[in-house]
Formats: sequence, structure tokens, C-alpha cells
Amino acid sequence: MPERTLIILKPDAVHRHKIGQIIQRFEEKGLKLVAAKFMKIPESLARKHYAVHEGKPFFEGVVKYLSSSPVLIMVWQAEGVIQMARKLMGATFGYEAEPGTIRGDFGCSRGYNLIHGSDSPASAEYEINLYFKPEEIFDYPLADEPYLYGRND
Repeated sequence: MPERTLIILKPDAVHRHKIGQIIQRFEEKGLKLVAAKFMKIPESLARKHYAVHEGKPFFEGVVKYLSSSPVLIMVWQAEGVIQMARKLMGATFGYEAEPGTIRGDFGCSRGYNLIHGSDSPASAEYEINLYFKPEEIFDYPLADEPYLYGRND
């Protein structure tokens, strides 16, 4: 099965009307959207999401922020999707991110960085299971799949 990653469009992306533009970047790259839900994350779930950072100075702030307002949570799928998504997102802080990346084009804040993406297969599996049941994730063929994911061997 191709790799999957969790992507969250954070409150600042929602409030700044960037949902469509960000999704468009993932679609134009050729990644496959296999699950999505719009929700306000409860603080208890945000704590589980950021559990690896518990005890760090920024932990309480990111938990409060992620649970402050609705977000769009998605699962994207493709071979190498985690690395591709992280390149599309850009460096963590907008003022450090390269132009052409989501954060580089839309962000300039240190506190608000628009988007979350899993950083490894293990974190993707953990995070996806926090937000989605297996039956909420749909694998289906794309009409252009042979051209997107095919090999010219």
C-alpha cells in the first residue's frame, strides 16, 4: 500500500481563507486525498496529538492553539507522500520557509504556521489513528494514476 500522511490545516489557515489554495497544491502535486473532516479538536485530543512535546516550553501554547477553532484534518496518500508533503509545507516558521512552499508563500509568523504534517511513517500512523477510523479512509483509483504513480522502466 502507498504511504499515508496526516495533514491538518490549522486555525490560521481556516481563518485566513487558505483551505482551497493549500488543498490545490497537494492535488496539483498528484497526491491522493483519502479522508477529510472539518472539526474543532478537543483539548484532550490536542494533548494526545502533541504528546511527544509534553514538558517543552511551547507545549501548552500549541495545545491551546490547535484546539481553539475549527481545523481541516486530511489523510493524503502516495508513494513517498510524507517527504513530498513536508517539502510542499516548507520550514516550520513562515519567515524561514522558502518561497514556493505553503508556509513560505502564506506565512510570516513564528506562532502560527498554517499546517501540520506527519514527520515519519510512525507518527503518520499514530496521528491518523487519533482522528480517523479505518472505515473513514477511502482508497480508490484516480483516472490519471498510471501517469502520476507509474514508472517508465
